[in-house]
Amino acid sequence: MAKAQKPVEEHTAEEAAAELARLAAEIAEHDRRYHGEDAPVISDAAYDALRLRNEAIEGRFPDLVRDDSPSKRVGAGPAERFGKARHLVPMLSLSNGFNDGDVSEFIGRVRRFLNLGQDEVVEVTAEPKIDGLSISLRYENLKLIQAATRGDGLEGENVTANVMTIAEVPKRLPQGAPDVIEVRGEIYMSHKDFAALNEKQVQAGEKTFANPRNSAAGSLRQLDPEITASRPLRFFAYAWGEVLELPGETQMAVIAAFGDWRLPVNPLLRLCRSVDELLAHYRHIEALRAELGYDIDGVVYKVNRLDWQQRLGFVSRSPRWGLAHKFSAEKATTVLEKIDIQVGRTGALTPVARLHPVTVGGVVVTNATLHNEDEIARKDIREGDTVIVQRAGDVIPQILGFVPERRPAYATPYVFPTECPVCKSHAVREERASGKMDAVRRCTGGLVCPAQAVERLKHFVSRNAFDIEGFGDSYAQLLFEAGLVRNPADIFRLHHQVEEIRRVVLQKRLVQAKERVARTGKKPKKVISESERTYKEIDNLLLAIEDRHTIPLNRFIYALGIPNVGEATGKALAKFSGTIEGLLRILDEAAQGRPGSEWKRLSSVEGVGPITCARLLDAAKLEEFSDSINARPSDALKSLRLANTTVDNLIKEYGSPESIVKHVSQAALQAPKDAYRQLSEIKDIGLVVTDSLLDFYEEGHNREIVLTLLLEVKPEQIHELESNSLITGKTVAFTGTLEQMTRHEAKAVAERLGAKVAGSVSKNTDFLVAGVEAGSKLKDAKALGIKTLSEAEWIDLTGSH
Repeated sequence: MAKAQKPVEEHTAEEAAAELARLAAEIAEHDRRYHGEDAPVISDAAYDALRLRNEAIEGRFPDLVRDDSPSKRVGAGPAERFGKARHLVPMLSLSNGFNDGDVSEFIGRVRRFLNLGQDEVVEVTAEPKIDGLSISLRYENLKLIQAATRGDGLEGENVTANVMTIAEVPKRLPQGAPDVIEVRGEIYMSHKDFAALNEKQVQAGEKTFANPRNSAAGSLRQLDPEITASRPLRFFAYAWGEVLELPGETQMAVIAAFGDWRLPVNPLLRLCRSVDELLAHYRHIEALRAELGYDIDGVVYKVNRLDWQQRLGFVSRSPRWGLAHKFSAEKATTVLEKIDIQVGRTGALTPVARLHPVTVGGVVVTNATLHNEDEIARKDIREGDTVIVQRAGDVIPQILGFVPERRPAYATPYVFPTECPVCKSHAVREERASGKMDAVRRCTGGLVCPAQAVERLKHFVSRNAFDIEGFGDSYAQLLFEAGLVRNPADIFRLHHQVEEIRRVVLQKRLVQAKERVARTGKKPKKVISESERTYKEIDNLLLAIEDRHTIPLNRFIYALGIPNVGEATGKALAKFSGTIEGLLRILDEAAQGRPGSEWKRLSSVEGVGPITCARLLDAAKLEEFSDSINARPSDALKSLRLANTTVDNLIKEYGSPESIVKHVSQAALQAPKDAYRQLSEIKDIGLVVTDSLLDFYEEGHNREIVLTLLLEVKPEQIHELESNSLITGKTVAFTGTLEQMTRHEAKAVAERLGAKVAGSVSKNTDFLVAGVEAGSKLKDAKALGIKTLSEAEWIDLTGSH
């Protein structure tokens, strides 16, 4: 029975690192079996779940991403029995989507990245995702000269002789095709041909194939091309690699040219102009799935315009312009036996469903997440219910709902606890700035709560925090219970209590040894006595602690376990502040300039970003704006050049144009001071993290813990990697509209070259890039004597032509 997975949000950095190492090895092995041996041992859904689990952990712990991470790798390396073929243009794989929301988010990401208006149509192609073997066909002077498998994306297997035997692959292209082009597609086998091949294998007394995909891949990888020639392999073309000149400016135009060149293309390829059209075609293909005569496992979407594809580019191992929408995951029903409440290190009370064991997607599931109390109430989930469980695209098993006709008479609505199950302190839901309640209920016990205190200590010593070797979960629990370590500073005073540590640890070990003997009836063979082993272990632990009196500032920040402050945030804060003294000064100044609830409410309205917010606040200070709102509300709002959707969202939030000006005027009086604003505009910070930092800092006992800790340890300034760019280490701000690239693209260039991107102008700003209709930042920059660049000068400076 497979062990239920621990929710990613509950992982310590040490646990995350260990699981990432395991996942890297496990996924690499599955890649080898699938791509190298054509003999997978798990389902596609189970494989997708492993990759998504890896991505989820890397998303939470970005500094733990391994060099051999599956997120950096495509497929598997070429088999040694074939020659190698280098892909001049990498053969990358698409990111996956598993539901309608993922498709909407994909289109939304495209719009945001390209800065497209809501009225501008995003054309996207949709076609079946063939479950076969990816291939790249290189044509030079119209002649097929090389065929290569995907391999690891950079280098594949040279299978030219075998592909030459496939009837559907043209050996020459007609006149008019480019002199050099790599046509990419999928080698597959039809259901009918697969059945016939397996029948033939049975008659010959040979091993049969598990599925058409394995059959196609195994047939293509034969060392004897004559065997490949005897197998009924087929081909669909859908993409390209290196090419001298494309025969069109859109995805559809190029695929149409492929068809004209007698390359097989899928007849179900469609051009869609909205999310609704994409989903309709997805469901159409899904309904036809059983009738197609070949295996597919989803639908592939690609942005149609090739100039947009070029601008969107790639992230990690996948293009931003494409998505593979996988078909529905496997589901199962089982009984929800109990709902348990777990308390995390931040005090969050998380409900977990304890299930009667059931197999879903090839894995035995005993636990499932219930997210929070609102989710339980919305789905009306009760103990004793027969529930529907899904696991595949969702890494953590989730409950979709219950089966009404199988609800037992004794099942009553679940009442979420209002006190912590560990320390009995109040558990509360805080009100957000928008007036909405936080989805999570938290224990108010803080360090008084053993669940939080021990978890915070575990986090403090974990790998990406202080990384104290040998100080694992068991030591954190044991030393806390013994009263030897109650806060992080106590760890660095343990060398004064060596005898007491030895006594506590040895006593615990002896009790465990007796329990083990009683349980197994076997006495352990001792090469070294328990006391000698324990003393040596404790000596090593104390040496490891002694080695951590100095630590990079970003690790120090992360180790404090502040809610919403992860590794990326810790690094951003360390870069911005430079020293611990600088950080404390920044927090002190920011705490004095915190905004009021009306400003936070305005900033939380969808469509009201920093620029729009500033525009509204500036307008609210003008008497004529107030007069025009009262006389002509809609005209006054339009005069601020607000998007129609933003105006609609403001009216939805406040009720009427008149109400808008009233609340915006109050927000103007409650606006944050510069120190707060600059802190919140740092990349990877934002309003939520800023408030978490200040909530932590303004709590007296937290400041006391930090100051006490600083008597024992010395955080060190972190150093950036050197770069030849003129903007490395500089602070850059942008204003106005850029015409040759979007603001997202310009910021990405700056960050890639080692610059900091600020949301506002201050004396610390080195460059201001001013586009068309530059705003108040340009005036501020001139007053401060900051160098101002045009968009053309910025492009020349960064080489981003």
